[in-house]
Amino acid sequence: MKRKPTIHEVAERAGVGIGTVSRVLNNHPAVRPETRARVLKAMEELGYTPNPHARRIAGGRSYTVSVLLPFVATEFYRRLLEGLEGVLLEKRYDLALFPILSLARLERYLESTTLAYLTDGLILASYDLSERFEGGRLPTDRPVVLVDAKNPQYDSVYLDNRLGGRMAGAYLARFPGAVFAIKVEEEPDRVFRHTVFSERMAGFREALLEAGRPFPEDHLYVTRLSPEGGRLALRHFLEKASPPINVFAGADQVALGVLEEAQRLGLTPGKEVRVLGYDGHPFTEELGLSTVAQPVEAMGARAAQLLLERMQGYAGPPRAVRFEPTLIERSSTAPSKEAPYVP
Repeated sequence: MKRKPTIHEVAERAGVGIGTVSRVLNNHPAVRPETRARVLKAMEELGYTPNPHARRIAGGRSYTVSVLLPFVATEFYRRLLEGLEGVLLEKRYDLALFPILSLARLERYLESTTLAYLTDGLILASYDLSERFEGGRLPTDRPVVLVDAKNPQYDSVYLDNRLGGRMAGAYLARFPGAVFAIKVEEEPDRVFRHTVFSERMAGFREALLEAGRPFPEDHLYVTRLSPEGGRLALRHFLEKASPPINVFAGADQVALGVLEEAQRLGLTPGKEVRVLGYDGHPFTEELGLSTVAQPVEAMGARAAQLLLERMQGYAGPPRAVRFEPTLIERSSTAPSKEAPYVP
């Protein structure tokens, strides 16, 4: 079997350093045209093909899109990536994922020669990271699209979370018993501002006020995005009121913990403890969990379409695409009902 040529051999034949070859492979804009041509010629002569995109690079594209997102291993981002991939892979674009764990890591991604900065476009999920940079714009000339967030300077795809909160409040206000809510907080060491949970709670409070239902401050429990938070919240609520009680969990993962704790305490979901989640994740159907569902896959697909249009030359003003949630009623709030709730 013939040995494959190495990047060192390409660098030697082209008369450049390995770093220059790497920059050509990553389509770095700082490489001079004559140097790029020399490196590409050396690759062709040696038959060097580091990846399926080797011939695309000569055309000035990497056919890769960077996705900067807070996490990878959550149901929301799994669904979001599914929506993105369904559109981008069809156009031969690969996704490069960059979980944002700190501001330092973000700045390293965008201010160095890493792939996050060098791909053909960027998709930012959930956090408007532009506010961390001078002038409120990201330091890149690549097209940028926000999803699950919005910024008037960029194309944005977002859910009307305030409307979702209002739907939740109007729905639970129909039932007898005290009304409680769980607000998801951000990780304490996270440096970026995310407003979706605040927007949900603002809408929820508005709807309760309009319905004439009291909502004391101690009826709100703040916790992390986890089932454990839901379990702790329900114990707190049961110290404030006796069943039946109504709980807006703020997120399906938290609602899962409320259901588990209710069952552990011998309380019947849908009767003694009514539980409403938020997100509409697939597992909610099997659990019979009522939820305010957001079309995550559709949001990802639309964000990908907007980015493709930008990469193909669209130069119009920033576009804002608003999605609306749907409240799905199941046994955790109303036994034997499986139809979408229409307010």
